[in-house]
Amino acid sequence: MTRVSRFTFFALRILIALVLLLLLLALGALRWLTVDLPLPDRLYERAAAPSARIYGRDGRLLYEILDPHSGSHTPVSLDEVPQACVDGTIATEDASFYDNPGVDLRAIIRALWINLQGGEILSGGSTITQQLARNLLLSPEERTEVSLERKLRETILAWRLARTYSKDDILTLYLNESNYGNLAYGIEAAARTYFAKSAAELDLAECALLAGLPQSPAGYNPLENPQAARERQRVVLGLMVKHGYVSQEEADLAANEDLCFASVPFPIAAPHFVMHVRGQLEREFGLEAIYTQGLRVYTTLDLDAQETARRIVRYRLAQLADTGADQPARNVNNAAVVVMDPRTGEVLAMVGSPDYFDPRIDGAVNGTVTRRQPGSSIKPITYGAAFDPTRLNPLTAATMMVDVRTAFVTREGDPYVPRNYDRTWRGPVLLREALASSYNLIAVKVLDYVGLDEMTKLARALGITTFDDADRFGLALTLGGGEVRLLELTAAYGVFANTGYRVEPVTITRVEDSRGQTLKIWEAAAGERVLDERVAYLITDILSDNLARAPSFGEGSALRLSRPAAAKTGTTTDWRDNWTVGYTPDLVVGVWAGNADNTPMNHISGVTGAAPIWHDVMEELLKGRPEREFVEPDGMTRVEVCADSGLPPAERVEIGDWRLREPARCPHTISELFIAGTEPVRSDDWHWTYTLDARNGLLAGPDCPPEFTAQERYTLYPAEAQDWVRWQNIPQPPETYSPLCPGDQVAGVPTSPVSNLQSLILTSPDQGSHYRVSPELPASAQQVVVAARPADGVSLRQVTLLVDDLPLATLTRPPYEALWPMEVGTHTFTAAGVDADGNEIEGNRVTIEVVE
Repeated sequence: MTRVSRFTFFALRILIALVLLLLLLALGALRWLTVDLPLPDRLYERAAAPSARIYGRDGRLLYEILDPHSGSHTPVSLDEVPQACVDGTIATEDASFYDNPGVDLRAIIRALWINLQGGEILSGGSTITQQLARNLLLSPEERTEVSLERKLRETILAWRLARTYSKDDILTLYLNESNYGNLAYGIEAAARTYFAKSAAELDLAECALLAGLPQSPAGYNPLENPQAARERQRVVLGLMVKHGYVSQEEADLAANEDLCFASVPFPIAAPHFVMHVRGQLEREFGLEAIYTQGLRVYTTLDLDAQETARRIVRYRLAQLADTGADQPARNVNNAAVVVMDPRTGEVLAMVGSPDYFDPRIDGAVNGTVTRRQPGSSIKPITYGAAFDPTRLNPLTAATMMVDVRTAFVTREGDPYVPRNYDRTWRGPVLLREALASSYNLIAVKVLDYVGLDEMTKLARALGITTFDDADRFGLALTLGGGEVRLLELTAAYGVFANTGYRVEPVTITRVEDSRGQTLKIWEAAAGERVLDERVAYLITDILSDNLARAPSFGEGSALRLSRPAAAKTGTTTDWRDNWTVGYTPDLVVGVWAGNADNTPMNHISGVTGAAPIWHDVMEELLKGRPEREFVEPDGMTRVEVCADSGLPPAERVEIGDWRLREPARCPHTISELFIAGTEPVRSDDWHWTYTLDARNGLLAGPDCPPEFTAQERYTLYPAEAQDWVRWQNIPQPPETYSPLCPGDQVAGVPTSPVSNLQSLILTSPDQGSHYRVSPELPASAQQVVVAARPADGVSLRQVTLLVDDLPLATLTRPPYEALWPMEVGTHTFTAAGVDADGNEIEGNRVTIEVVE
């Protein structure tokens, strides 16, 4: 044998040995992976497990969670499942289901490659057969494990299943065993849980929604997060279009179909609360624990309070539905209530709808955790940010703002003109009345002063989780332009009741397994301080001030209880939602009223829809409890201020020589509450006594004989309120001297009192306005109107409009206005003029800001 031949023979023996070695290793690995794998024919076996039980705070049973396979689990044949459900499931979970061998080879190779590179093995991308193998044949511990070993064992099981059962058998089993959330296992249980019908009656829209649930039943739960469920439904419909199961037109029609959510009746107390707790258990302990560990779950629910709240909801909704023959239907069919202890955050009652099992009102939808627009009930958070004593120049309950038509410019450059609920402007008002009576324009001015970032920052600190993207809201956020959950808004009001400490909603106090071993225990503890206790008390003092809210609600509204209580209503402009949230030191209660399908009500406001429910729930649940006052914290002070200007009254000073006007004490004062250090420092300058010529009512000069003079009191309002003053026919001082005793008889005293009175008024832009320059708009569309007008009785020869003390335009006849192209920066506007007598006059100064 030659040397080459010997070498070839030796190499061949080595190669054979390596092949045998690799074969042995592969067989060993296969043996290692499959040694304890269950057989495919065990797919239908089920082991009995103790049921989980959910109890109320007093130990009464609310619901027993049975193993779905020994309870209401109802398998159906593939023929009984609508084709749309079959197609939606395949398109979403495993598009190549009828073609693949039960496994996705590309996914396996990808997992092996990632493992060889030392990366993480990720779950996902499993075929329907693999999911079935994992969920029904692997142990609870292994099925949640993320490893290459588990992935390979799952793959082997799936391959065996595909060899043992037909594709239709596997798909039928998948549809009957998948978890669709809310205790629904299988397509039949899901149809009955969500739509109160059998699976055979499901249409395309309903099938698409259900087909999207198994990937994340809690995340896409349509009863608690309808928006996410709808978005998932659209994904499923898109996949069905992609794979040719439906046309785009059919998918669009299904996506726009109104769905009615309800469940087939079954024995359960406080169903919305129980389902909410079950969702928490699933997220924290997993489904296996719920169905196999015999959990004993002790909750915060007071079943008596729950039934009281539900009874009141049904009674008040029936009252609203009972309209006269000559009146239109009010169309309010739904309401939700949350009752909490503000000191601990314990949820004592959670009524998600008046009837969980009524499909006509989407009764299974939990109105306490769905996202809805809160209307004006969000305003206290805006004011809470404004009253913060640590900010520069905080606002106070006595801060005056003018409630007149005011245009704000949105981020897109469009004008935004908020209007009050009753379409009425009230002129100068103090913030106490503005918040208590829920004036919209003032709330927007307050938010404009505070800034969106500060307001949303406080909202998040109070527990609102839906304001993360502040940029998309704009100033309408303070009028309810964002969306909140009733449960979270009720907890946020709990912070005001709890002297500024955060209130986290609590529903579960203890969880035990079937052996009595404690898995979780909740202990009451003080939350984090998120609000100055003085600010919390000031908000409470305003929201409990029955006189301050009387201009809008009257003194005998449903917001008034037989004990001290603070409350705020909210109504959306399109009548789709109305709210009342309020509290005493012992309870905080939130109420929403409306329709789950978002159809508008007919002129039902927060005070007529939600407030009576809130009032009755409060009175019933507090019956027999001692009355408690809100305790004023240290660091508060009371100051006498003028009821109109919010400033301390000026004391009249007796002056011996002649004066055109003298300061006068305001006729009406109030005792206002301030956080120490925020009291006003300047005195009232609105009220004056003028010396008039009694013969003609004009201003009296210094040489008028005393027998011809008279003293007259006037209130001088800020320039922003002048139009409102004229609309209200409020007398203003004359602006010219009497010809019988003119003012030019004394040196240094002008013939026209223009040095003392505002004779030229800048009417646009508004003081403190914020504008934004948009690169997407032409410069011609980004101009601000600069306008001025003379005071009553003043004649002008010309007016010069000035920007940053530089002339913009000189005009000799009205209208005195011009357009100014916006420039980034802070700018000051004013006007200068010459009256008919040649006197130079100057208008008020207005400062605005333009940003990019």
